[in-house]
Amino acid sequence: MSSSAALHPPSQQYDALLLVSFGGPDGPGDVMPFLQNVLRGRHVPRERVLEVAEHYDHCGGKSPINQQNRQLIAALTNELAAHGPRLPIYWGNRNWHPLLADTLRQMAADGVRRALAFVTSAFSSYSGCRQYREDIARAQQEVGATAPQVDKLRVFFNHPGFIEPMIERTRAALDEIPAERRDRASLVFTAHSIPQAMADGCRYETQLREACGLVASGVGRTDWQLVYQSRSGPPQQPWLEPDVGEFLKGAVAISVGRHAESPGEIVATDSASRPTPSQPDQPIRDIVLVPIGFISDHMEVVYDLDTEARQICDELGVNMVRAATVGTHPRFVRMIRELIEERMSGSPQRLALGSLGPKEDICPDDCCLYTPTGRPN
Repeated sequence: MSSSAALHPPSQQYDALLLVSFGGPDGPGDVMPFLQNVLRGRHVPRERVLEVAEHYDHCGGKSPINQQNRQLIAALTNELAAHGPRLPIYWGNRNWHPLLADTLRQMAADGVRRALAFVTSAFSSYSGCRQYREDIARAQQEVGATAPQVDKLRVFFNHPGFIEPMIERTRAALDEIPAERRDRASLVFTAHSIPQAMADGCRYETQLREACGLVASGVGRTDWQLVYQSRSGPPQQPWLEPDVGEFLKGAVAISVGRHAESPGEIVATDSASRPTPSQPDQPIRDIVLVPIGFISDHMEVVYDLDTEARQICDELGVNMVRAATVGTHPRFVRMIRELIEERMSGSPQRLALGSLGPKEDICPDDCCLYTPTGRPN
């Protein structure tokens, strides 16, 4: 476990914590205005917009993300009250109410001058890190001179407070599979796909593979696969692959085909996407999906995995078990407090598992740049 970082600021005093998230509609009338906010300035086909709107309609026109953020805030409020530091918690979203500018206005009215921001994204990318910092800066400009200073907490993809709960969630999912088939179950991690051009300017893929390997090792597995989901760009724009749906269809077809030709030669794919021998002597019967790229069971999880991916598995005759996200796991909530404390103390101690070490507190100026058409997507 690494415990130091090359770049960390001196001790700082803060007045509040700001939870920053993506946002989501609270009812059917919010869906299209919300999607317009999300897609402003992006060239997403109209058909894809309507398709995503139907996903929300499937869930009553309401995203689960807002209630899950409220639950996280409640759990963190209790954690800070019990252990400190005693900071008020505010909540601001990128794309829907409560919007960041409105929240910063309220913070200024309450006398907040310096705040730490916890962003609900564990990994580094333009959309998962830099864009949130740009959103905060834009909201500060809108509020004006009274807007509080906001410093973002570091990403936490390899923090034990994220990895340990994900190991627990993955083990619980594996335990749902009958013991005699458990060792042969395919372990598949999923994360939100991003444009290849965006991935080229950040460490998103590298960090994801580090987190997947740590979780897989924690449940005693060396064979696993990372796939992607929820792409929304134009068809001609390359995004990270393989797509979860295509992977599921292909993996099952390959396993069935190999079994028909020569039982005992089924292959699994390891973290570097190289075929390696596996134990099964029969076609894939069980798949465990682990949404490593998400911290709560919001729309991309409950629809893209629980609905679409499960339908694919049902059609293929494969038992699919989906691991839970970290949500309000006590260790995850404690991790947020630890991130606050390390920043406020100025201590060089930075908890991190694996080989990549802790991400720096202050992102470099060129971190996660993405300007495919002359402006960020």
